[in-house]
Amino acid sequence: MPAGGSCVEVRMTSFPSGPVLPRLLLAALLLLRVGAARAGGVELSIEGEWGLRVSIPAGATGPGSPARSGSVTVPPPEAIVVLGERHDSLPRFNPGAGGWVKGAQLKGVRAQETTTPFLLDRASLVVRSGADAASEAYRPGEDYEADLAWGTFGRAAAGRIAEGTPVYASYRYFPLRLDALVLTPAGGLELRRGEPRSAAPKAPAPADGERVLAHVWIPGAIPRLAPAHLFPILEDRYPEPPKAHPSVAEQRIPNTFRKLASGSPVRVLAWGDSVTDGGYVPDPSRNRWQEQFVRRLRERFPGSRIELVTEAWGGRNTSSYLGEPPGSPHNYREKVLAAKPDLIVSEFVNDAGFNPDQVEERYSKLLGDFQGIGAEWIILTPHYVRPDWMGLDRERDIDNDPRPYVAGLRAFSLKHGIALAEGSKRYGRLWRQGIPYTTVMLNSINHPDPFGMSLFADALMELFP
Repeated sequence: MPAGGSCVEVRMTSFPSGPVLPRLLLAALLLLRVGAARAGGVELSIEGEWGLRVSIPAGATGPGSPARSGSVTVPPPEAIVVLGERHDSLPRFNPGAGGWVKGAQLKGVRAQETTTPFLLDRASLVVRSGADAASEAYRPGEDYEADLAWGTFGRAAAGRIAEGTPVYASYRYFPLRLDALVLTPAGGLELRRGEPRSAAPKAPAPADGERVLAHVWIPGAIPRLAPAHLFPILEDRYPEPPKAHPSVAEQRIPNTFRKLASGSPVRVLAWGDSVTDGGYVPDPSRNRWQEQFVRRLRERFPGSRIELVTEAWGGRNTSSYLGEPPGSPHNYREKVLAAKPDLIVSEFVNDAGFNPDQVEERYSKLLGDFQGIGAEWIILTPHYVRPDWMGLDRERDIDNDPRPYVAGLRAFSLKHGIALAEGSKRYGRLWRQGIPYTTVMLNSINHPDPFGMSLFADALMELFP
């Protein structure tokens, strides 16, 4: 625990009903004690289904502050009812596609280019030929097919819905919500309800003099509160490690470092997938991770002359690049090696299916190629993606990334002396800052928002003195 740290306890007084989390996991989370960078301690206890008991010891919120306690009620998930949502033409349902592209997307559960799964009330979807309830109802499984988890639907092959025929969908869904438990300047406790959204919900911001003690995560239609929904603020920010002397940059990308320090021209190539392409993020020229990184590099090295080049291919990985023929818009030799960068920074969350042996084989080949053109390399460990895609069933207590790919990157960088920027570690600790990490994903899967992009820039700047 850091100096001046404390403990936060999260206790639960009863187990929730329903398949929110396995009972063994709930038992493991029954009493959670974690180091926190603040004075005193805060105890949260679940009371009944939606009650939250808060106990604040004396001195917890400042020298001489009195002990406080109180209870708040968390508003349950609220259904949004949609009636007669028009779709001008229903595509043919494609059962072999990803859930969010199997057919038309129900507008209520749309994220960015995807939908957010498990928000739709599965029993509520009705598809009709007209907007009013008296119009003909089409038969599920005969006239149309649906992926009720992802909220998409399409024409059945032998159904009565012709191509180009408008249809009208009625349904209900339960959006995401992130609430804030706030301590007011007068010592009162308030539960501030966040704005319900189908993706990337944000918690209410505190007013002047207020302190957010915790966030409460409502990930759709949960039957009651459970410990996995409580996100006490354990850290104000990521605990930056002590700087190495000499720094990682000086040790592992010495040529780039010397050029930055001396004001010589430096070409930086950001190479990756859709996260590096970043066309989905607001104001990409400012908010992509590489833009934030280079902007901060220029501030750190005011005399530097940095040229940023981006080569990115959404939905692809390093195998895709290596397999492209000459003349392709994403041919590896023409678009990566021929760019003759001084420094390559790679981000490939789409390589996350690799095991450590595959990382060693593939990345050794890349390393040899980069050394052949005189380029230095920083590897970014990837952000966290949907919990179920990572073998996780929660968004807290997840400091250690479980993916073999990440373990492989760490082993590879250590073995070959490659600079490694640990984006993964920063995502793994967001829960300690009261942030469920999927709330920074604009598509509810794997596309970070500007704040999520900044975590990559933070990880890269950690390498520099």
